[in-house]
Amino acid sequence: MSTKVADHVLQRLREWGVEHVFGYPGDGINGLLAAWGRADNQPLFIQSRHEEMSAFQAVGYAKFSGRLGVCVATSGPGAIHLLNGLYDAKLDHVPVLAIVGQTHRTAMGGSYQQEVDLHSLYKDAASDFVETVTVPEQLPNVLDRAIRTAYARRAPTAIIIPGDVQELEYSAPTHDFKMVPSSLDSGGWTATPADDSVRRAAEILNSGDKVAILVGQGASGARAEVEQIAELLGAGVAKALLGKDALSDELPYVTGAIGLLGTRPSYELMRDCDTLLTIGSSFPYSQFLPDFGEARGVQIDIDPHMIGMRYPYEVNLVGDAKATLERLIPLIRSEERGREWYDTVCDNVARWHEIMDRRAKLSADPINPEYVTRALDPLLPDNAIVSSDSGSAANWYARHLTMRPGMRGSLSGTLATMGCGVPYAIGAKFAHPDRPAIALVGDGAMQMNGLAELITAAKYKHLWEDPRLVVGIFNNHDLNQVTWEMRAMGGAPSFLPSQELPDVQYAAFARSLGLTGIRVEKPEDVAAAWRAGLEADGPAVIEFLTDPAVPPIPPHATWDQMEATAASILKGDADRGSMIRQGFKAKMQEFLPGRDKKSD
Repeated sequence: MSTKVADHVLQRLREWGVEHVFGYPGDGINGLLAAWGRADNQPLFIQSRHEEMSAFQAVGYAKFSGRLGVCVATSGPGAIHLLNGLYDAKLDHVPVLAIVGQTHRTAMGGSYQQEVDLHSLYKDAASDFVETVTVPEQLPNVLDRAIRTAYARRAPTAIIIPGDVQELEYSAPTHDFKMVPSSLDSGGWTATPADDSVRRAAEILNSGDKVAILVGQGASGARAEVEQIAELLGAGVAKALLGKDALSDELPYVTGAIGLLGTRPSYELMRDCDTLLTIGSSFPYSQFLPDFGEARGVQIDIDPHMIGMRYPYEVNLVGDAKATLERLIPLIRSEERGREWYDTVCDNVARWHEIMDRRAKLSADPINPEYVTRALDPLLPDNAIVSSDSGSAANWYARHLTMRPGMRGSLSGTLATMGCGVPYAIGAKFAHPDRPAIALVGDGAMQMNGLAELITAAKYKHLWEDPRLVVGIFNNHDLNQVTWEMRAMGGAPSFLPSQELPDVQYAAFARSLGLTGIRVEKPEDVAAAWRAGLEADGPAVIEFLTDPAVPPIPPHATWDQMEATAASILKGDADRGSMIRQGFKAKMQEFLPGRDKKSD
């Protein structure tokens, strides 16, 4: 039987080790779909409810596996729908390949149905590599280069294959003039900085008395080395949200997340340090870093295009985090370093844990969302994979979940797009079918697209060795993060026509699909509901009726700022009384001494 271009595309994906492709059908990829039928559905075609979800699933798969995520869509509308997920991959530096159809070559330029200028459409989202295949001989080079580039640049790439090209007989490129043959092997490589740069970095770090370390997802492969250099330097370690699983939160000097969604100890760490070491992070909010001129700085990053940003670092080490730290650590002197700074950091961390425990125990109407996440924390299996959607749920994910060795977690760190939580978890289940996945999602994101993707979970649950996928929903009838941003940043009360959400029976919908569905209306039922979800024999949806008046207070919030927010609420917010009460109750926990304070 002859081999068509579409057959060769799937064969080449298999040769690259691709086992799953997330997509949605359409006539622009009919040739590829027919090839899938001839290939006995290898690699496995995973059908989402919407192409945007296919892209998010590919991103989640890539984030939690380290392997290439692949998504496929038809021409025109299908290709357009992929964009949000591809931008998520671009901004969070994730290797993803999009394969999209196009109208037949004979119709291109003729204002034909579903004809879109895909090169112009993708030139930013897939800026590192986007190419159209117009003749069979372009393959396999175009496909190989797209995959290599996605891995090397940690970025989304795209190939566009017109429908008639998919149906052509495949003929391999020759060694003739203007042909571009290709090879399959990629090989491994490691980037390391120059010796002189490493020595200068060591001098700066050795001169510091109060060292702060900031880690991001680029440090995830250097866990042991980060721990070692932190202990040698007597440093505290803060984490950008994409690096939440890069280091265990059980370590006494790990201050947790940084930024608006971060912790008070991380804020104090950056405020008071005299030296900053940043590893694998391009955390964008400079106001949460040390004041310019107050600290000396060293940065380690594998991407020379992303280094030297955010802070006036004196030394920028371009290299793999693990390999660079292995060369830097022997140059660190620890014998003369005092313990006062280290002890202060650890004391701040311990106090913060007490504060967050007290905040979670505060009464609310009906359930405190902080308690929902706090109750989940000790129940998480050691091999759990946790995704968080954007919104106020991300605050509770950032502050209340303790990442332990072996656990994974992620969210849309840079694009901060809504709607990624459930498809991320589905992608994680295909990357690790033997591990439980938990998604923390607001009711806004569930109404946006999460409900539909429960259908996808129900469709594929039989393929997962561990079938548990637990979706925890914060049902507060409010687009809560934006509501609080309006109050705190815009000085405006909530605008109900834009913020108020209808009450949806999420658990009942899950049960209609044959999934476990639990609705929790009282705080005393929260922990039992989480246990039931984690013990279920398949996907489970747990909706918690939470109080929208519980504020996601930033770690740097002062009483003056609290009063300013209260003043904006008093301008006419529909729920102003309870919001002021909850906000001041939460803030007060920072000023209460000792443990076991009353919850009211």
